[in-house]
Amino acid sequence: MNKSPRFVSVPGPVIVGAGPSGLAVAACLRQKRVVSMVLERSSCIASLWQLKTYDRLRLHLPKQFCELPLMGFPGEFPTYPTKQQFIHYLESYAQKFEIGPRFNETVTHAEYDKVTGFWRVKTVGKKLEETVYKCRWLVVATGENAEAVVPEIDGMGEFGGDIKHTSYYKSGEEFKGKKVLVVGCGNSGMEVCLDLCDHNAKPSLVVRHTLHVLPREMLGKSTFELSIWLLKWLPLRLVDRFLLIVSRLILGDTARLGLDRPDKGPLELKNLSGKTPVLDVGTLAKIKSGDIKICPGIKKLKRHTVEFIEGKTENFDAIILATGYKSNVPSWLKERDMFSEIDGFPRRPFPNGWKGECGLYAVGFTKRGILGASMDAKRIAEDIERSCTV
Repeated sequence: MNKSPRFVSVPGPVIVGAGPSGLAVAACLRQKRVVSMVLERSSCIASLWQLKTYDRLRLHLPKQFCELPLMGFPGEFPTYPTKQQFIHYLESYAQKFEIGPRFNETVTHAEYDKVTGFWRVKTVGKKLEETVYKCRWLVVATGENAEAVVPEIDGMGEFGGDIKHTSYYKSGEEFKGKKVLVVGCGNSGMEVCLDLCDHNAKPSLVVRHTLHVLPREMLGKSTFELSIWLLKWLPLRLVDRFLLIVSRLILGDTARLGLDRPDKGPLELKNLSGKTPVLDVGTLAKIKSGDIKICPGIKKLKRHTVEFIEGKTENFDAIILATGYKSNVPSWLKERDMFSEIDGFPRRPFPNGWKGECGLYAVGFTKRGILGASMDAKRIAEDIERSCTV
């Protein structure tokens, strides 16, 4: 017999999600002496980083572009901190701003009660116990990467070998000497291929779409930093043209390797679709040397065999799905104005997607990484501070 839920009245905002975005909002609120409550479905902060990332991962952007508000990285950290260093930074951040999330609490339903003027946020705990939190402000910080995207491929049940999403991939160690097909050619797919090479596996990479591959650094600066600096002086399309010319000088013609570039430039494409260019950390050299093979899209799977759309078949021992993540907001937030039910993102594009009606806010949905989340976090804290005094 189910127990009736426990009711908790929260004087400050409730923040759903204890990743970098949720921590940033909680810290900005704390600085303004507004105490919040953070609800987290996992057993730790930054669960994506701690539990669902591969061992060799480093920040793809220089550390100064990945800082949360009010606290920088330690000076001794390298330009591109490792996964463990970034986790250490986030744990120190939570400690400094006295952020103590309620762990193992999965939000299953959140709805605004027009009669009382409060949000009702229902959670389920580890032992299936239910709690309903009542609050004036609700901050959605579950982010762009809440659920793994696992595509349906014809014959998946027949394949017989290991098929896993990158959220379960730790290292190429377990694939030593094996033929592995990596599906998805974003930053994760490219880096997983490189990691497999380093562990003497034989990776192939499925490339179905056009993509921009840029060197991680240009002219002694990070490509990201250089782009931001150039955009202060030049129009976006001119900066794109510059990036592509320098990329060709450094990397060569990627189309010759089976990596066709889109018609739109890397920055224009990022602004329009949120699609991030791949920053090369050594994978391209392995593609050039033939250590990583490029393959077309998959038609279907058979026993340890992959049939590609152009008719060829090849044997593989395992398949890694580097197919990304998606927002899960529509599954629990009962609200249709601010968030799209199609993709779970705010309907209004950056920089206006952070605020909804009735004390509802969003952080970490800007498609601009931690930099975008930090901007949202500051705005949200200022807005809540103002409404506290009303």
